Amino acid sequence: MGISMQVLGFILALSLLVFVHELGHYFFAVIFKTRVEKFYLFFNPGLSLLRMKKIDGKRQFSFFSTKSPEEWTAHPESTEWGIGWLPFGGYCSISGMVDETKSAKDLASEPQPYEFRSKPAWQRFFIIVGGVLMNFLTAMILYIALMFTWGKQYIPLENAHYGLAFSDAAQYAGFKNGDKIVSVDGETPHLLMDFIKKLLLDNPKEVVVLRNNNIETLHLKEDNWKKLLGEQFCTYDFPFVIEEVTPGAPAAQAGLMQGDSLVGIDTLQIYLFSDFQEELKYAKNKEVTLHFYRDNSLQSLPLFVNEEGKIGVSVESPYKYLQTVTDNYNFIESIPQGIKEGVNTLTFYIKQFKRVFTKEGSTQIGGFITLGKFFPKSWNWEHFWSMVAFLSVILAFMNILPIPALDGGYIFFILFEMITGKRPGDKFIGYANTVGFAILIALLLYANGMDLFRLFK
Repeated sequence: MGISMQVLGFILALSLLVFVHELGHYFFAVIFKTRVEKFYLFFNPGLSLLRMKKIDGKRQFSFFSTKSPEEWTAHPESTEWGIGWLPFGGYCSISGMVDETKSAKDLASEPQPYEFRSKPAWQRFFIIVGGVLMNFLTAMILYIALMFTWGKQYIPLENAHYGLAFSDAAQYAGFKNGDKIVSVDGETPHLLMDFIKKLLLDNPKEVVVLRNNNIETLHLKEDNWKKLLGEQFCTYDFPFVIEEVTPGAPAAQAGLMQGDSLVGIDTLQIYLFSDFQEELKYAKNKEVTLHFYRDNSLQSLPLFVNEEGKIGVSVESPYKYLQTVTDNYNFIESIPQGIKEGVNTLTFYIKQFKRVFTKEGSTQIGGFITLGKFFPKSWNWEHFWSMVAFLSVILAFMNILPIPALDGGYIFFILFEMITGKRPGDKFIGYANTVGFAILIALLLYANGMDLFRLFK
């Protein structure tokens, strides 16, 4: 059930964002009287689940068809709307434009007034950039709505009473589980994300921590961020209380239940999540005795730890055990706060994106599985819309990159034309798109391949 909710959330979010993106292209095309041949949510190679076209003022439908009805070809001025069967994208096919739906040889021999290629450069620029603008606008509207509806809930670092839990790479760099952050290069971060941003993006020299009630200074190397790339390298530490037991997993076979609060393993008395993670790593493929409280009664059970050092449970959120702060905003206040949230998200993503072109960063690229894991296993509207806003920022940024076949590639060619007065030919754009599309497919295969590698390693 949990995984199915993650898949549903990811597909629904992607569908919304693709629809909004393509709607941006459609909107400007209509403004500049450019004919839109097809508008599709999802791709439809070989089959369309639904086709709709308005003919003589009446809507006509075609279901589960391999091609458009022949009588529709007599009405090219009307857009064919459809839903494909491959739920990872969509397209807006604009007349007279070389794109993923047609090549230069598919265009009419003579440009027509209603075609994209007949429009002046500034109009073509807005038709192309419309998708990116719509994604940015969508992200800003969603962040404003999130601030107005739910406010901003967070745990100040000063409320991290159990300290922070660090990944192996972070511990190798000098951090230890339980450390409380005092300052980074003389500045005191207010939020966990502030600390993460400074550590990953600013290459700080010193981090002062409170460790076992003693102040210690960690001197970090300049390439420290390389060791910390990858999964979130630190989080709040908190008590280990089971939220969900995976069916068939060691925990389920042993008899552990939701709500059990773990307080020990074998002869060791521990209760923090990070401590259990550490001990379970050393108990791979071994049987241990777990001690826990259930209904205020101390109990013990033997349990076999799998080869990954896991027992098959999810834990309750640290928000349940650490004091949170919620900043609420009225409608007027939510507008600048939402815009600020969107700009900060974009800035952080751009700064982090440059790490992709390093050896360490390239190994952390993820595909659909990585994105899907960001969605909660149980439905949560606040989390869902937060993810839609975040992905909308990513989609806008990635599409503006000057890679042929992406919007940024078309924008690059149009700007080149506006500056030099020389317009690249349709055949050249077609060849460039082919190369760009091949690059995108290779990146897609690599990213999802890395997902599978991490899943089965």
